Amino acid sequence: MPEFLEMEEAIKKYVKDGSDIMIGGFLGSNVPLMAIDKLVKLSIKDLTLICSTNSFPGGGFDVGLLFDHGLVKKFIGSHIGTNPTAVKQYIENKVEVEYCPIGSLVERIRCAAAGLGGVLTPTGVGTLVEKGKKKIKVDKREYLLETPLKADIALIKAQKADKMGNLVYKGTPNASTLMAAAADITIVEVEEIVENGEIKPELVQTPGIFNNVICKGYSCQQYKDKMLKVWSRLR
Repeated sequence: MPEFLEMEEAIKKYVKDGSDIMIGGFLGSNVPLMAIDKLVKLSIKDLTLICSTNSFPGGGFDVGLLFDHGLVKKFIGSHIGTNPTAVKQYIENKVEVEYCPIGSLVERIRCAAAGLGGVLTPTGVGTLVEKGKKKIKVDKREYLLETPLKADIALIKAQKADKMGNLVYKGTPNASTLMAAAADITIVEVEEIVENGEIKPELVQTPGIFNNVICKGYSCQQYKDKMLKVWSRLR
């Protein structure tokens, strides 16, 4: 059974300076915004951040806040161009960046979740992505060996959780389910906590066995207000 904690309490208890953290979602969609806000409030630093992109376009939102406050030591992901602050820190060698194509990134997380030794992929052969990686030839074609990618902490966001920690998402879960299985501790931010049985078994997208802590996050309306505020600045 998972713990049910306030978000700040959960972050303070489990996330430490120097932690490797995976953050679910994509460009603001199903991103655990309250968890990120608490990381900033508590100034937890020297983080290795594993996620697909590093901010909603323009920066200054979702995971971009971690760069704005200088909390990231290393970024493992597929794209940094949406965040001017991260780009500047990268150019100035203040943040280490490990590029990983998004499909390969998800496969590496899946390998860690499944206990596999890695995955062979042709993606990145002949590019900067292959630097430091082992090449293996299969049927006369070259592949890169992408190794498993795990983390100390996964921070993910779902719509609902029941008392056993089973999750259902609104929209795409992205890689959140895999992250939950690939991390030592998974902290879930949800809009609503319901009783057991209220989520039909066939609708469960992340089983409770992978989720250690459930936290009530912002309401659906609060998420909407935050997104509208960000969208309005892009007009």
